[in-house]
Amino acid sequence: MNMHKLTAIAAGLLLVGCNSTKSVTNDFATNTPIETIVDLTKVENDKVPVTINPGRFRTEKVVYRLPRVVQGTYSVSDFGKYIDTFQALDYEGNPLQVTKVDTNTWEISNAVNLDKVTYLVNDTFDQEKVGGIGTEEVPFSPSGTNIEDTNYVLNLHGFIGYFDSLKSNQYKLDVIAPSKFLRTSALQEVGSKTSEDGKTITSSYFAPRYFDITDNPMFYGELDVEEFQVGDIKIVLSVYSPTKKHSAKKIKAVMEKMMQAQKSYLGSINSTPRYDIYLYLAGNGETAPKGFGALEHHTSTVVVLPEFMKDDQLAESMIDVVSHEFFHIVTPLSVHSEDVHYFDYNQPTFSKHLWMYEGVTEYFATLFQINKDLVSEEEFFAKLIDKITRAAGMDDAMSFTKMSENILEKKYHDQYINVYQKGALIGMCIDILMREESNGQRGILSLMKELSNKYGKNKPFSDDTLIEEITKMTYPSVGEFLNTHVVGGTPINYTKFFEKVGIDFANGKVKTNYIQGKGVFIVSPDLATGNIIFNDVVAENSYWTEQGVKPNDIIKEINGVKLSPQNANTVFQGVFRWQPGEKIEVKLERDGKEVVIKGALTQAYTSGKSLLRKEDASQKQKDLLNAWLKG
Repeated sequence: MNMHKLTAIAAGLLLVGCNSTKSVTNDFATNTPIETIVDLTKVENDKVPVTINPGRFRTEKVVYRLPRVVQGTYSVSDFGKYIDTFQALDYEGNPLQVTKVDTNTWEISNAVNLDKVTYLVNDTFDQEKVGGIGTEEVPFSPSGTNIEDTNYVLNLHGFIGYFDSLKSNQYKLDVIAPSKFLRTSALQEVGSKTSEDGKTITSSYFAPRYFDITDNPMFYGELDVEEFQVGDIKIVLSVYSPTKKHSAKKIKAVMEKMMQAQKSYLGSINSTPRYDIYLYLAGNGETAPKGFGALEHHTSTVVVLPEFMKDDQLAESMIDVVSHEFFHIVTPLSVHSEDVHYFDYNQPTFSKHLWMYEGVTEYFATLFQINKDLVSEEEFFAKLIDKITRAAGMDDAMSFTKMSENILEKKYHDQYINVYQKGALIGMCIDILMREESNGQRGILSLMKELSNKYGKNKPFSDDTLIEEITKMTYPSVGEFLNTHVVGGTPINYTKFFEKVGIDFANGKVKTNYIQGKGVFIVSPDLATGNIIFNDVVAENSYWTEQGVKPNDIIKEINGVKLSPQNANTVFQGVFRWQPGEKIEVKLERDGKEVVIKGALTQAYTSGKSLLRKEDASQKQKDLLNAWLKG
């Protein structure tokens, strides 16, 4: 999502439409399923041909759309931008009149004679210039599409659109591909057919409604696939590594250990029999994707990370990313509002409760690791400090519910990243409050289980009454906290909550990474020259000051990679993952002369807040701390 953190985590919003056999308006024939063909054997100029056969209409005009916004991205994607040569054809093969209403919308005239719609789809990966959650130029990488000889990332919302009044109709999707390709999809496969010459295979899939088209991504191509079982959930891991640097077998070992711990932590919450992880590892080429992170779907996640990462770095990033995404089976899969349930891809409304969808999910992904002894107490506290530091750099007086509801507006969208910082800390505070009120017996996980039992994936809650309902299900102190710090804009005094569990929140010398000082980036672009330089904050990072680095030093090369504005995001994400003991070589320019820093890394420190157990903590505080971390 940004260069200091590889996790661009976004929740996949749920949409459960009307029963797929429900009759549509009298203007349309109920001809289900809508027949769709995506032909990967006829790609020309990096464009995939798509055919849509909706059945016969009974109206003079119909509207076809590609999604403007897709679930979980909280930004405008405009997938209509990637459509070329849009045609509506009658039953004789003649073109019908088509009016392009806007970027994502086509109005077809004389629709009573419409036989099918055809068009070509460009991919989004090739058009990415910089990384991010989603920019005005391109969708966020894990929500995007890839078309190349060896790999196809089929986020189907980028290939298949919908007719306004037929979103509840069934879909039959045929994907035609070379027989040498491996293919994985959580969408139900209903059959396959091999061509007479054996060169192509047509795989047929069934989707109950358009939501299931958008919610079930596919990977095709030269894949490495592994499966394993977590309780009664089958996990399918599909990996594309262009140079074969990383294998699914190695990543499986990391994922299996982590997800077993997650399932143990969740206990009785179980919402899906299968969960897919699609990992695309990006190379260093010009057309490689640059927005690293993940996009959650109902029962899967698409992850994009750089291939150059070392095994341990990739493992750490996958734990960070996938642990968050898998916890989305709690919310919004099992607990979600009407805005999520009845999602509008063109003009969406958004729930007020991103603090829960993203914040609580991120909190679970952080807490379960200390709960299941995957990280030390020191490491867990360091993650909390990191979130507090990052949140402090955002608008701490902004109403979280107002931000969530208006997330597409720039001033609110610019604060979106805070859902993973302050949002998670909101979850922490609620957890500590509930532990305190219940003598350690209840926490936020038990609250989410209770909400899941009351609602579940097919029943949305009312957005406006959720906080009132949570208050009734928990304690007045929880309702007061939510109304003051989530609905209201009062900043949270974290010292008050750490005091409850016998933790000192004090200033001191703390460990940091090699890209920050006091939680702020130590590098920045020089707008006048286009160079990347160390800025004044480098003085707050002990490692670089010990190496004699000075503000305005130009960073020319890092570990043999020449630095440029185009690759800086990718390179610094690697720097963020550096660990003490690693050997590095950095070339700088100072006053026209080359300066080389070379050798093994030593631990970097900065000044900041730290969390330490109080030596004089009471037994009540110790018990509450244990209930919080291990309950």
